[in-house]
Amino acid sequence: MQVVRDFVQKYNLEKTPLAFGVSGGADSLASVLIFHELFPSLPIVALTVDHGLRPSSNQEAQYVATIMKQYGIEHHILYWDGEKPTSAIEEKAREARYNLLFNWCHEHSISHLVLAHHLFDQAETFLMRLQRGTGIYGLSTMSDISVRDDITLLRPFLNVHPRLFKDFLDEHHLQWVEDESNQCHDFLRVKMRKFLPLLEKETGISPEKIAYAVQNLQNTKSFVEDTARQIIQTKIHQWGKSGFSVDFSEFLSWHSELKFYILGSLIKNIGELSYSPEAVSLLSLIHQLEQGICDKMTLGGCIILKANLKLWIIKELRSNIPCPIRCSWDEYIKQNPTFRGVYIPAPLKDALLKEK
Repeated sequence: MQVVRDFVQKYNLEKTPLAFGVSGGADSLASVLIFHELFPSLPIVALTVDHGLRPSSNQEAQYVATIMKQYGIEHHILYWDGEKPTSAIEEKAREARYNLLFNWCHEHSISHLVLAHHLFDQAETFLMRLQRGTGIYGLSTMSDISVRDDITLLRPFLNVHPRLFKDFLDEHHLQWVEDESNQCHDFLRVKMRKFLPLLEKETGISPEKIAYAVQNLQNTKSFVEDTARQIIQTKIHQWGKSGFSVDFSEFLSWHSELKFYILGSLIKNIGELSYSPEAVSLLSLIHQLEQGICDKMTLGGCIILKANLKLWIIKELRSNIPCPIRCSWDEYIKQNPTFRGVYIPAPLKDALLKEK
């Protein structure tokens, strides 16, 4: 498959150990076997998460183990132990699955994880985020390469029709597992999946056209991100792991997209979040700052404060966690003389003291 060869060459993966998330569904099962067939000398390991949400989950994981053994591919089953959620099941299961995969990769010094997301996944994600009213960053959906928790996520099949996976498995006389959740109409993704054929039939808006629109949005997003990174590096001061500050007039001069991206990135960093805050919350924060409605707010585990002509993003200390014995601010200044005479708001002082 040329798309896979091009992907491997583009990102210089010819000798890179790769982990694959393999559920037993047609997409993930075929993806690891396609790589194995095209690059037999490439170090590959397949990882299957037994989520325990269905009685058949362990049987499905064992089936994957059997196929991987048949093809000589290293395979491990990762178990999601503990109490399972009763609400937001799809979202929490996805987070648990990623956490298990990431932890295994970290423990075994593998930095690249291949995911089998395809053309329809991209289109479904776009429609789901459109339904939530998200902006350019959400509508850009998935990229073919990204980094999360120091793991490089690879999605070589984003522009591939999912029927390719089933055709590949049929040619190799292999069965795949049908996920029962795909028939559950309570899940928004399933609703979007079933809506796609109707959308194309009635409007001509196909998954391919959505993917093309996503690519254009990703190009715009890349420009905004590059500009934002330059601003963060040159205009924003970082206070250890406890906060950021920027001249408020500088903040007001930014384009709205830059405000959205930069504030989201800083809050994600200081708040130690997996994702930036939700768009509606972030846009509300920006509006209140621009209009002078409020000079102190909280979002994403951060205090956002306007003081001394600056905008501050400060780690919010949780009151239910006891603070260790620590030095006073005067002692801190003696150890950090460059801070002497510098205005630092009280919440940042507390955060810096606790950090030390």
